Amino acid sequence: MSDTPTPPPDDDEPPAPRPGTMRPDDLPPEIVAEAKRIAKEQFTSEMTQVLSTTPRPINWRTPPPHDLEQELLELNQWVDWLRHTYGLPTQVVPPMWHRHPELLWELSALRQHWLFCFDPAAKGNQALAWHQDFVARERLRDWVTISGTRLDRDRPTRITAWPGGEPEGWEVPDTSERPVTKRSEDFVTFVEEQVRARQQEQDATIREIVNTDWSDRP
Repeated sequence: MSDTPTPPPDDDEPPAPRPGTMRPDDLPPEIVAEAKRIAKEQFTSEMTQVLSTTPRPINWRTPPPHDLEQELLELNQWVDWLRHTYGLPTQVVPPMWHRHPELLWELSALRQHWLFCFDPAAKGNQALAWHQDFVARERLRDWVTISGTRLDRDRPTRITAWPGGEPEGWEVPDTSERPVTKRSEDFVTFVEEQVRARQQEQDATIREIVNTDWSDRP
């Protein structure tokens, strides 16, 4: 028996196949091609599933009526959780945030980012990344200051009209102040208004398509 130690295997060399194991090179080309096709389909299916569940930014101008309603309700629940969890004052998240598009878009972006960072498949440092980006609350504070909405009163955000630069028929919004008393009821009313308006937009688009004269089109 030799005392010479057995040299370690070369990491650059693939391990020898076990007896009876068939290597890809031993398979007929058509079998290899079919195996690759099946693997590709499975990979595509899994990636499609992952991408479909990954939170995406919400473009509030495009969701159909039903989706718009669901997204607004879910955003409202999340904002309630956020303000309670982090003790946010009304200078950051006021009761009537839903009546101010600039606040709605900012809070929506923050929520989608939160969903991404706290996804079960997210990396361990994503939670820290979200808290770093939570400095967005300072932007929210600026938006609230500009909009003029408060804990007990609210007015629509003022829009400066451009001389000769506004669309035909555009009118300066009424910025009268009103008291905030029944916030939850107002949110429900707001959702109903938004869904009804989006439904009217959708119906108008459908009517336009149906009434289009396609005979002159190539």
